[in-house]
Amino acid sequence: MGKATGFLEIDRKDRTYDAPAERLKHYREFVIPHDDAGLKGQAARCMNCGIPYCHNGCPVNNQIPDWNHLVYENDWRDALTNLHSTNNFPEFTGRICPAPCEAACTLNIVDQPVTIKSIECAIVDRGWKEGWIEPQVPVKKTGKSVAVVGSGPAGMAAAQQLARAGHSVTVFEKNDRIGGLLRYGIPDFKMEKTHINRRAMQMEAEGVQFRTSVEVGVTVSFASLQENFDAVVLAGGAEDPRGLNIPGAELPSVRMAMEFLTQQNKRNAGDDELRAAPRGSLTATGKHVVVIGGGDTGSDCVGTSNRQGAASVTQLEIMPKPPEKEDKALSWPNWPLKLRTSSSHEEGCEREFAVLTKRVVGENDVAGLECVRVEWVNGQMQEVEGSEFVLKADLILLAMGFVGPRKQGLLEQAGVELDPRGNVKGNVVDYKTSVDNVFACGDMRRGQSLVVWAIREGRQCARAVDQALMGVSELPR
Repeated sequence: MGKATGFLEIDRKDRTYDAPAERLKHYREFVIPHDDAGLKGQAARCMNCGIPYCHNGCPVNNQIPDWNHLVYENDWRDALTNLHSTNNFPEFTGRICPAPCEAACTLNIVDQPVTIKSIECAIVDRGWKEGWIEPQVPVKKTGKSVAVVGSGPAGMAAAQQLARAGHSVTVFEKNDRIGGLLRYGIPDFKMEKTHINRRAMQMEAEGVQFRTSVEVGVTVSFASLQENFDAVVLAGGAEDPRGLNIPGAELPSVRMAMEFLTQQNKRNAGDDELRAAPRGSLTATGKHVVVIGGGDTGSDCVGTSNRQGAASVTQLEIMPKPPEKEDKALSWPNWPLKLRTSSSHEEGCEREFAVLTKRVVGENDVAGLECVRVEWVNGQMQEVEGSEFVLKADLILLAMGFVGPRKQGLLEQAGVELDPRGNVKGNVVDYKTSVDNVFACGDMRRGQSLVVWAIREGRQCARAVDQALMGVSELPR
C-alpha cells in the first residue's frame, strides 16, 4: 500500500470545478484536476484492504489498490499499464462513470472514499500527455474477419480487443462519426470528443476499419455481413426511447432528450445539425424548459438548456425524493439510493420529485404541463388528492430512459431471439445469440446501462468471439 496511515492523516479532496457563471459560457470541460502532489496524497489514502470491495464495485474490475500504490510511488507509466490491462478507455470512465468503485470503497463507510475516479483520469491523461499510449499492432493476423455493428463503448472495446488478437475488424456506424451515445448523447462539457477521436486513430493504426454513415439493415443488409465476415458482433446500444403517453404529447415542442443533446453536440463539432433532424432546429433559448426524467440524461438536458440561455429549467422525477445520505448498514458496499446533485443541477434548476404528468397544455404548441403529486404506498403509486398544478412550459424534453434496442432494420433482418425485456438474448459467458456466429454485447444485450458496463461487455464478448473462431483465446475477460 502507499502510506500505511495515509487514510488517517489525509482528508479526501476531489477535483473542483470552474464557477458556474464561467462554465455556463461555453461547452468545454470545466473540471480542475489535482497537481501531482495532490494526486500522490489522495492515492496514499488507499488502505489496500484485505478485501478490496472496490474491485467488485468496478464493472471492469480495475485493480484499484495496485495503481493507487503506483501513483503514490510516482510510477505513472506502470500505473497506466495496469489501468489499461482492465479498461480500454479509462479517459471515458474517468469523466462520465458515476464511480460505483468509490461507493464500494471501505473508506466510504465514513463518507471519505478514495478519489478513485479522479486518480484514474489523471493516470490516462498523463499517458496521453507523455506519449505513452501507442497503437498495439498484432504480431500476426489470424485470417479471420469480424464485423462489429455499433461504435459506442461496447463496440469500440470489442473491436479493439479483436484487432489486437489479430482479426480483421470492421466497425459499422450509422452516424457520420464514431462513438455512439458517447459522441452524440454525452454533452461536451462532460466529455470533449477529442478523447474519442484519438482512440479512433489508435484503433485505425491497430487495423480497425471504421465505416461511418452505414446503417446495417438499411444501407447494407445483415445478410451481407454474414456472407462476408466470420463473425458478427451486435453492439448497437439501446436507442428506443420511452415515450410520454398523455394527451398533448404529440405537440411540436414535446421532444426527445437525445434529439436535443445530439443537435447541440453537432453544433459544437461544426456539423450540419439539421442533416439528420427531420423536425428542424431545437434550442432552449429564452424558453421555459421542463425536463421529464430525473436521471443523468435529464441532468444533461438541464446543463445544455442553461448554456443555451433557457428562461427557466424544471426537472421532474416520478419517484420520491431520495434521502440526502444513505444508510451505510443497509447499502454498503453496493450502489446506494441517495439524492445526487450533479454539476448541471448546481448551475440552476428546479427539481420536483414524486410528480406525475397528466396533460400537455396547449393548442398548436406547448403552453404548459399539467401535473399531480403522487405518493407511494406499499409499492403502489397513488395520486394525492387536490395536489394538481400546472407548470409553465415552452419546451418539454423527454429523458425517461430507453426501453431497449430498436427492432426495425438490423434486428428484424438478423432474426435473433429477444429476451422478455426486448433486448437481444445472450448470456455473459459466450455472448452468443440464437443465430450462429452472431454475438451481442453492451446495452443491446443488457439494456440501458453505464459506459463502464459497456466496456466490460465489449471486452468479454471479444474474448468469446476469439475463442469461437480460434478454439482458444489469450484475451482477458
